[in-house]
Amino acid sequence: MELFYPSLLGFFIVIVSLLMHLLFFSSKQKAAGKLPPGRTGLPVIGESLEFLATGWKGHPEKFIFDRIAKYSSNVFKTNLLGSPAVVFCGSAGNKFLFSNENKLVQAWWPNSVNKVFPSSTQTSSKEEAIILRKMLPNFLKAEALHRYIGIMDGIAQRHFAADWDNKEQVVVFPLTKRYTFWLACRLFVSVEDPNHVAKLADPFGVLAAGLLSVPIDLPGTPFYRAIKASNFIRTELISIIKQRKLDLAEGKASPTQDILSHMLLTSDENGKFMHEHDVADKILGLLVGGHDTASSACASIVKYLAQLPDVYQRVYQEQVEIAKSKAPGELLNWEDIKKMKYSWCVACEVMRLAPPLQGAFREALTDFMYNGFSIPKGWKIYWSANSTHKNPEFFPDPQKFDPSRFEGSGPAPYTFVPFGGGPRMCPGKEYARLEILVFMYHLVRRFKWEMVFPDEKIVVDPMPNPEKGLPIRLFPHKA
Repeated sequence: MELFYPSLLGFFIVIVSLLMHLLFFSSKQKAAGKLPPGRTGLPVIGESLEFLATGWKGHPEKFIFDRIAKYSSNVFKTNLLGSPAVVFCGSAGNKFLFSNENKLVQAWWPNSVNKVFPSSTQTSSKEEAIILRKMLPNFLKAEALHRYIGIMDGIAQRHFAADWDNKEQVVVFPLTKRYTFWLACRLFVSVEDPNHVAKLADPFGVLAAGLLSVPIDLPGTPFYRAIKASNFIRTELISIIKQRKLDLAEGKASPTQDILSHMLLTSDENGKFMHEHDVADKILGLLVGGHDTASSACASIVKYLAQLPDVYQRVYQEQVEIAKSKAPGELLNWEDIKKMKYSWCVACEVMRLAPPLQGAFREALTDFMYNGFSIPKGWKIYWSANSTHKNPEFFPDPQKFDPSRFEGSGPAPYTFVPFGGGPRMCPGKEYARLEILVFMYHLVRRFKWEMVFPDEKIVVDPMPNPEKGLPIRLFPHKA
């Protein structure tokens, strides 16, 4: 009996504590509001396989629109990449997220990214983004890029002469990746020798392929190969950085010749300069960002122009008129780029239908409310370009290819978001525009072409890319 009463008292305390906890939790949930509708799917993997599979099948928007219809809501919960997540859809969702960057939400990347770029774990992704974005605007804004158009033109000429001319058939996607990587090497770190570029290109391809893979660091896995490749490229970059420091000190290099010089000569608010390893990681990140999106867009442009002869003809006529105004051997300049209005409308319509940036993740910095739903702190938030790009509310007859959508003032704000938006809008947007237009200028004036597989799809893994690499037959224009 002596033991019975203490045991009964202990049991009573546990029951009361449990009831108090449930009562408190319930009242807190009511005060905070309910979670968005949706389901979290299977344990651990959630709905990740369904999310990825729709992209692999060439219809990435299906995951989004199926759930919008099912839940009658432009915001729904799910579980992606091992984390509870909320998907924000539509222009209102885009505006809310882009307007609350670093207030209610911040950038989030899977663990695999932090492990491939180890210096990014020394500070938060928010701090890393702020540091990088303070450095880039002066270099990547449109006025600063004008002086690099001639350099882009020269590299494009060499690229097409080496990889396209005198060929009956080519596979497009590997070539657009080669083109954008060559440009990035030249404009970011002043590496333009084809052999040096090729030395970096192969491990870079391995890195890009494993960057968003399952983070299992075992021999033979894509993630393991990505880490090895990143270490190789980082070593090469540090060697380039050390030499550049010497060249800058001796006056052999220009402070404005590329992003590397800009980074080495830019200090923070305390007068401190970045460590060589941090510079290497940031350059590596820029190479990834500046390579994948533009190469995907260029390949998609080739596909759509093959399928739309009338659109091709108008692009061809525009570019030929520009070429006629040039003296022999004269390189492209900013005035020429400004004349490529229809070509850019075509490129934008391609990026609407096959956005190079499908969407991105954010992380909730605090509990907040959106559309009457509670978004818990720490949950991941995904915005999708397709939720507006392929939505008839914003783009009537969304599957129709219509470049005129981008004439005049163009689409409504927050509806066309191939480069994101807000403080985290891709800082290389203008850079991408130039490399895409220079690519189109050289391509259409040289060739007509046809797809070897006319029904080849664009799949998403995680960037849009042609399912078979987009082999095409080339038909050179007669001189």
